[in-house]
Amino acid sequence: MLAEELTKLVDDCLNLRCELNTVELKKAAGGTPKRLYDTLSSFSNQTGGGIIVFGIDEENNYEICGVYDPQDLQAKVTEQANQMEPVVRPLFTVAQINGQTVVSAEISECDVYEKPCYYKGAGRMRGSFVRVGDADLPMTEYEIYNYEVYRRKIQDELRWIPEGIGANLNQAKLNFFLGKIRLEKPNFTNLSDQDVLTLCGLFRESKPTLAGLILFGLYPQANFPGFDITAVTVPGYKIGNTAADGARFLDNKRIGGTIPDLLEGALAFVHRNIKVRTIIADNGRRADKPEYPIKAIREIILNALIHRDYSCHTESSPIRIMFYTDRLEVENPGGLYGRSTLDNLGKSGADTRNPAIAAALEVLIDTENRFSGIPTIRYEMEAAGLPEPVFKSSRGAFSATLYNKMPDNITMDGIDIEERLLRFCLNPKTREELARELNLSSVSYMMSRYINPLLESGRLKMTIPDKPKSRKQKYYKE
Repeated sequence: MLAEELTKLVDDCLNLRCELNTVELKKAAGGTPKRLYDTLSSFSNQTGGGIIVFGIDEENNYEICGVYDPQDLQAKVTEQANQMEPVVRPLFTVAQINGQTVVSAEISECDVYEKPCYYKGAGRMRGSFVRVGDADLPMTEYEIYNYEVYRRKIQDELRWIPEGIGANLNQAKLNFFLGKIRLEKPNFTNLSDQDVLTLCGLFRESKPTLAGLILFGLYPQANFPGFDITAVTVPGYKIGNTAADGARFLDNKRIGGTIPDLLEGALAFVHRNIKVRTIIADNGRRADKPEYPIKAIREIILNALIHRDYSCHTESSPIRIMFYTDRLEVENPGGLYGRSTLDNLGKSGADTRNPAIAAALEVLIDTENRFSGIPTIRYEMEAAGLPEPVFKSSRGAFSATLYNKMPDNITMDGIDIEERLLRFCLNPKTREELARELNLSSVSYMMSRYINPLLESGRLKMTIPDKPKSRKQKYYKE
């Protein structure tokens, strides 16, 4: 970071009167803050890292108070950074602002194989933190486990299942799978059934794995009741809204069975609750148009079933399908896995949490398993003239949201949203600042729905046009 960039960052913080998800303010007028471990950990663990700015008194109306000694401050911050695992290497910048010395420490995101970054004095379980808004919160045991799973290549889908339930498999489905996979993979032709199932990760030492049970069990939820789907239709825009007769849900279903059963049951629920318009085509024929493209919904549900977390931490956590008046939400336990991020979602090959399940479903229900699900969802929504899907991954859960209409002439406080944004961007603003201005929790939805169209039309400009995805990117109106 250049001194000019630090000066601009301080100006933005003073104008906003708040910290950001990527910016932490510290006073440091009387000495180096004693405990920076929480922020060093959370910034190292989050995508894109973050910046600590020393010399701003947040409690005194964000006064620029300056630091006591920039040289000693850098040395003492480095001492604390050396007590992290892995060691954190801050990049310091010093600037003079209004006669005061301000220092920034840029904290880079650590490699996914080294996460979580934690304070060695507290240990991994108590010294790992995550950034939520402007706060550093302790990681849960489950969040830490998610990193362990990837680093140690733990496959929960291959774990042992309770003794004595192997006989509860559907032999007809197993025979269908074995017959079909031998046709598709000639190398399996001369192998025994047990050898084929073992090579596919469905059996271990003649006993079914968890993957084998949830794909071929007579009723997997007898042993794992949370590996199911709960589906509801809400008469409004949020949980708690009620219908005229006081009903909280217009439809409410718990769906059980194997993964193919869950997919079929979920789609039956969707068909029962989705609104359908009848239109007359140019040739005079009638055609039904659902409020959401069915193909997109199928891909979302299938992705949730394949990529959800099947560890012991989520045995009581079902996949949730929620119809609201304006949107459809599907949420599954387990955030993005491995090196996947929201930015590269659907744009490149992703790490797969449950490869045995994914491979078996290619045979059972002809899934593609070619990382085409997210692009298909986006394409289907665009073809239907609907907003881009909104994906979120946070604190151990992943969700996909489809909106059922393209909003037009939306206003806030009586002002057209685009006009509001243009007025707000008379001074350059970050993505987070724009989302906060519109009171939107999803930055990706805000970008696709509002900011990108303004950029394409030339009404908004980027401060770093050659690096459109830079975390330092800002947007302004000329």
